[in-house]
Amino acid sequence: MRAGLRSLVIAAALLAAASASAALRVVATTTDLAALTTAVGGDLVIVESIVPAGIDAEAFESRPGDLDKLRQADLVVRIGLGYDFWLDALVVRVGNKRIMRGGDAYVDASAGIPLLEIRGQGVVNEGGHAHGVGNPHYWLDPEYAIIITASIAEALVRRAPEHRDRIVANRERFLAELRTRLQKWSEALAPYAGATFIAYHNSWPYFARRFRLNVVGYIEPKEGVAPSPAHLARLISLARTSQVKAILHEPYEPEETSRFMAQKLGVPMLKLAISVGSMPDARDYLALFDYNVATVANALRARNP
Repeated sequence: MRAGLRSLVIAAALLAAASASAALRVVATTTDLAALTTAVGGDLVIVESIVPAGIDAEAFESRPGDLDKLRQADLVVRIGLGYDFWLDALVVRVGNKRIMRGGDAYVDASAGIPLLEIRGQGVVNEGGHAHGVGNPHYWLDPEYAIIITASIAEALVRRAPEHRDRIVANRERFLAELRTRLQKWSEALAPYAGATFIAYHNSWPYFARRFRLNVVGYIEPKEGVAPSPAHLARLISLARTSQVKAILHEPYEPEETSRFMAQKLGVPMLKLAISVGSMPDARDYLALFDYNVATVANALRARNP
């Protein structure tokens, strides 16, 4: 009996190892894309993100282990728009043309996304960091997950056509849950349509547009640049005129100025999850919006009981 059990355990371990070795290895630049890839790929994929949870991808500096991840990758998925500009240098060092721009194992998730703040220029760094040709924080509109997952699913099917039906079914199951939650999120924030906010960084235009909120100014005068006293004075005046309800803050940004602004204006500072894992409750892509919507709705409800 014991010998039989040992044989079953060994067989199960060998089967698990064989399944893992057969799985597609996907490297995503961010935890958000990793979460969406996992939702679409399921147990057909092993997904790693280059940028850890809660780290600013725009200021990220690659590590030696990132090259090893890319060398083993069957597929690479990126945000694009200059957000993860550092990826290009890494894939050149790896030398695998399949994971370079135009390769069959390369996905730029921004393809097909209706962008905001289009600038008609390349990625230029003039102090701080650049937002490139458009605002790159498009994953913070949950409806854009429909477009993002379509690109990911297409690439996975291209790499593993024999699993097309499973990939399509995984995506459809995810989108069904997304649509159910999107209705709930929209209903939760509908009473506060038009509410105004100040944000530390220009991360929230897609989120704000989706839920009919209004970000009227930013503590950073330019992406990655600290504010001057004059800029803050102008911002405080604007906030009072606009009846700002809260300060939106990213988890990895310095809090001192946001807290000062919140105290000066008598409003709360809301620390929102900018990426999966950046706040404890943002465990996956859908949970990120559960957390952000609840945080905003609860704060506005407290101010307008």
